[in-house]
Amino acid sequence: MLALMVSEESRTTTSTAMSVRNSTEPESEPENGNGRPATRAWVTRLVLVGIVLSALNLRPAITSLGALLEEVRVGLGMSGTAAGVLTSVPPFCFALFGVMAPRLARRFGVGAVVCAGMAAIAAGLAIRPWTGTAAGFLAASALALMGIAVSNVLMPVVVKRWFPDRVGSMTGLYSMALALGTAAAAAVTVPVTEALGGSWRTGLTLWAVLAAAAVVPWIPLVGDRGAGGPRREALPARGTSATGEEAGALRITRSRTAWALAVFFGLQATAAYVTMGWMAQIFRDAGVPAGTAGLLLAVTMALGVPLAFVIPRVATRLPRQGPIVVVLGCCGLLGYAGLYIAPAEGAWAWAVLLGIANCAFPLALTMVGMRARTGAGVAQLSAFAQSAGYLISIPGPLVVGVLYQHSGGWGLPLALMAGLLLPQMAVGVLAGRDRTVEDEAAAR
Repeated sequence: MLALMVSEESRTTTSTAMSVRNSTEPESEPENGNGRPATRAWVTRLVLVGIVLSALNLRPAITSLGALLEEVRVGLGMSGTAAGVLTSVPPFCFALFGVMAPRLARRFGVGAVVCAGMAAIAAGLAIRPWTGTAAGFLAASALALMGIAVSNVLMPVVVKRWFPDRVGSMTGLYSMALALGTAAAAAVTVPVTEALGGSWRTGLTLWAVLAAAAVVPWIPLVGDRGAGGPRREALPARGTSATGEEAGALRITRSRTAWALAVFFGLQATAAYVTMGWMAQIFRDAGVPAGTAGLLLAVTMALGVPLAFVIPRVATRLPRQGPIVVVLGCCGLLGYAGLYIAPAEGAWAWAVLLGIANCAFPLALTMVGMRARTGAGVAQLSAFAQSAGYLISIPGPLVVGVLYQHSGGWGLPLALMAGLLLPQMAVGVLAGRDRTVEDEAAAR
């Protein structure tokens, strides 16, 4: 706006794992561009480290800002509406740059693109606090968010290629690491800022160090063109051609499941970025101290650490993921109602409920892997669902900022967010049906 590891896929993931194995080259020895085996034990471990470090860096740019949003707004002379624009920048950048990720990966290799993405995050985070103007802050933030955008889309592709028989477990690992980075940035940004003299500029700059560390594991993989995207399919899937253009032949927009998943992704992203950008401010306006408000936001984000590992594994055991969607949505409705009725008195309960509701994100990632039968299909569905979804989510944080400024309170913004949970649950149930985008596109 991470936790750790892995076991084996269970009984009902077998069909998904088998389809992945059938649609890719032998998974133990994928080849690089020179035809030589590229998967050695040390390379696999390096990819694993790269996934974890990358995931750790995919949200601190957002949640560290959320914890210090009031200080940044005052320091840069921004209005509430301008702050709303600032909180809308992440989904805009994710939509704009995320759609480019598969093409960049095919041309330069996924290692090179993710490495460049981590470097962009580090540079943007290091520059933005010191620009001195709101426009400069926005531009540097966009640089960091560009790096996050391409990595968002490519992580499922990396998982599918390097760990095709452990998609659920590795998605859980990635989601846990992402949640840990999100929570850590929310929890420690304010106290670290105070310990270093109270300058919000210093507090925000520190997160560039973690991003710089994430560049390192991808450097040896920059030249590995074999990781440049989904591997060639051994057999063309229904609705694809055998000419080597499988991803292009799949007309993803013909799939109702793809659209449902994109809308679900967009609505859950709206809730997530409103939470990351405004939740701490809601508590502060209710009289909660800044440090405690940041800790409450951290609790909300930290719940994603264990749940991000549990939910994908449970989801892959179920033929339909609709029941999980409904449970998460109901937790969100209770959380928003609590924030309206007694924001300070029940603060910890509301933080927990909204943290559970925000776990729609790892569920959405899991459904991306489950709703496509082939590696190429996953890459295309991931790019479509995330790019279209983030486009849908762009107005949310901005509208919340406008409503907050012009209504003078949080009643209308909270009502809006509660109302959006209803269509989120509806499309989530549709996206959770047991079918694949390849079959739907071919049938239509």
